[in-house]
Amino acid sequence: MVSTKSSVIDRLMLSLPHSWSRPGQKMLAIFAGVLCAALCAAQSSSVTGSVPSGTATNTVVPLSLRDAVTMAVRYNLGSFESAQNERAARGERLIALSSLLPQIDAGVSERVNQVSTATLGIPKNPIIPPVLGPFGYSGTDVSLNQTLFSLPAIRRYQAARDAEQAAQLSYQDVLDVVTLTVGSAYLQVIEANSRVEAQEAQVRNAKALFDQATSEYESGTRPRIDVARTEVQLHTEEYTLSVDRNSFATAKIALARAIGLPLGQEFTLTDQLPYADLQPPTVEEALEQADESRSDLRASRDLEKAADRALSAAKSQRLPSVSTQTDLSDVGKTFGHSHGNFEFQAGVRMPIFTGERIKGEIEQARAGAEQRKAEAENLRGQVDYDVRTAFLNLNAATEQVNVARRNLDLANENLTRSKDRFSSGVTDSVEVVQAEQSLASANDQYITSTYNHNLSKLELARALGIARNSYSEYLGGNQ
Repeated sequence: MVSTKSSVIDRLMLSLPHSWSRPGQKMLAIFAGVLCAALCAAQSSSVTGSVPSGTATNTVVPLSLRDAVTMAVRYNLGSFESAQNERAARGERLIALSSLLPQIDAGVSERVNQVSTATLGIPKNPIIPPVLGPFGYSGTDVSLNQTLFSLPAIRRYQAARDAEQAAQLSYQDVLDVVTLTVGSAYLQVIEANSRVEAQEAQVRNAKALFDQATSEYESGTRPRIDVARTEVQLHTEEYTLSVDRNSFATAKIALARAIGLPLGQEFTLTDQLPYADLQPPTVEEALEQADESRSDLRASRDLEKAADRALSAAKSQRLPSVSTQTDLSDVGKTFGHSHGNFEFQAGVRMPIFTGERIKGEIEQARAGAEQRKAEAENLRGQVDYDVRTAFLNLNAATEQVNVARRNLDLANENLTRSKDRFSSGVTDSVEVVQAEQSLASANDQYITSTYNHNLSKLELARALGIARNSYSEYLGGNQ
């Protein structure tokens, strides 16, 4: 969802006319983000949601990226649900195993009976009373059932075992996705905070220029148009600052939501994650690593194997099964005057006619096996796409950071010279305002490119299937 949202916003921003104001561009970009979020909500709601932990305190909690990821592993809704799915799969395996193990039942009973001889078909006569009893007896019994051989039960157990392994791998994969989601949310807070700080500097510059123009106008050395122009620029920068502050507050709420912070808990980030170079493996090496490390790919293989086992179990229902049953009991008027009873039976059963039930179950199992096979093939293609796309995004982001850094240096130099020319009376406020706008645009580009670079590194770790354990290595810094 993160990369999709970013690409939508980037394409929309590139399509805007250059004459649009920066606040207008940002508002439209925010609308694009909301639209993309709505389109992706169905598939991302679990990993962006959480089970809030505890109650909020009055203190401001320091939050590192490691703290955020650790909390998300425990409280994020996606990781919680996946952990419960793993438990459910374990339960299914135990249920399947039980059909292959002995089943033992035991009981103790005390009975009191009274029988009418008429119900037994005995006619009335003076020797046998019409009612027998009441009489009672006590008893204990143990029953042992054992399936000696049932190929369908064996195959069902094997399928359940493969499904449990797939659930375990799926849980690990969800932790990778949660790490990407939380890391992206953390980076978005950093990006939003950087924009606020940069915009505050823009407001200070615009305020200083407005104050200078006002002072020179009052002294008669500047026309009134310069004052009006610089005042408009000041209000424009203040408006943009308001938008950036709101985005920063919203980004913090999204991060708190994803990691399960107590509702309303105030926190501050302790990691800044500046630009840091990364020397990734080659694309071929990355594809090999992803084939071994991606938990979702390994889970799909286990699910494909489980589906094949289920198909085999359905087909083998036509084969005979062998089972035994043993019943032991001790019955008497009292437990002190009782006698043991014993019964043992062994048998072979084989279905003769099932009314097309077995054929229907085979068709269902075959359809499921074909679906799992297709899904596994699709996932292999998805992994290849993820890895190659991550490399393209990382290379592009690296180039963008280098260009944006040079552009930012030039914009700062240009603003300094424009201010000097304005102070010397060589030029009017138009040149300075344009220089400030260029600096603001350069700041936006540098902040965006740095965020995209960090996000691309995190997405590469996710594409390789190692985000959960290697995010700090890929992002750099002191996580």
